[in-house]
Amino acid sequence: MNKFFIIMFHTYLSKLKSRAFIVTTLITLLFVFGFMNIDRIIALFESDDEPAAEVAVIDETNHLFEAADYHVQQLYDNIILVDVGENEEAALEAVERGDFNGLLILDYENGEVPGGEYYAPTVAEQSLPLQLEQALQQVKIEHMTATLDLDQETVEAIYAPVSFERTALDEGARSEAELNQARFLVYILLFVIYFSVLFLGSLIAMEVATEKSSRVMEILISSASPVKQMFGKIAGIGLLGLTQFFLIFLIGLWSFQGQPAQQPADVQEPAGGLPFFEATDLSLVLLLYAFVFFFLGYLLYATLSAMLGSIVSRIEDVNASITPVNMLVISAFFIAMFGLSSRNRQLSRLPLLSRFLHQ
Repeated sequence: MNKFFIIMFHTYLSKLKSRAFIVTTLITLLFVFGFMNIDRIIALFESDDEPAAEVAVIDETNHLFEAADYHVQQLYDNIILVDVGENEEAALEAVERGDFNGLLILDYENGEVPGGEYYAPTVAEQSLPLQLEQALQQVKIEHMTATLDLDQETVEAIYAPVSFERTALDEGARSEAELNQARFLVYILLFVIYFSVLFLGSLIAMEVATEKSSRVMEILISSASPVKQMFGKIAGIGLLGLTQFFLIFLIGLWSFQGQPAQQPADVQEPAGGLPFFEATDLSLVLLLYAFVFFFLGYLLYATLSAMLGSIVSRIEDVNASITPVNMLVISAFFIAMFGLSSRNRQLSRLPLLSRFLHQ
């Protein structure tokens, strides 16, 4: 075992100090930090003094403008509607000159349903037309309510979400909250295995192929068995991956703790709490299965990568040789994603996959 640990720590430390690992890890950490703080980064480039969007309006019905202007003011504070009369040609020229952000023409569809047509210099802008459409939707509801002589309670009852509850009949069936926890953990495990195999698998294959073409292998073979060498490489690269994942986890957790709490006022929860589940409610059995499946998955794909790396004669052929492993892990990834959404299909009833997905 002493030779095994020597090979493992030598592989770990040599890769840990390599320039490629340091640069890759820093880039990954920057990406995770940017992704977790994307809202605050965008807010840095947004100006608080940004002028409101002015939209010219031609009301061909002569009475929809007031309702549209009221709902726009109620929903958004960055849009100003301006009634420009009935001269459509002059309004379009004003939009082209940049006097207005767009032109909205209000009219009835089929003679009774309020609608609108929006003109703008480009259709690339999505937020402003969408906001105007949402305001017109409220105008439509208000108009149809008045036309059908419906009171406010009836309208609220129509648009209220339907009551729908799910109850499991099987004994020992998990609740919806427990299933959400399991799905969230499975998603994390899938992506961790996916990226660890793609990244660490190529490192293992490259390490084996490099030593195969070096005279150092002759010394290693005479001092340690091939099995110890292979598993020492696999364990060393595994420790390297755990180090990288630990750093990513720290950056992600630190960024997540800095996010403002988003929960109702009557819910007392510390700022930065996990919105998907509480760690104290996680099943220990589920965590155990996650660890076992991650360990077995890494061991399987790492062994296959080491095997494929040992059969190439040139280092340049490593990437091509591990393509079957990459295709295998991609196929397994899609099978697992399919099993999460369709757990009663025959594919998800494979013994190991079904056992984990139904926890």
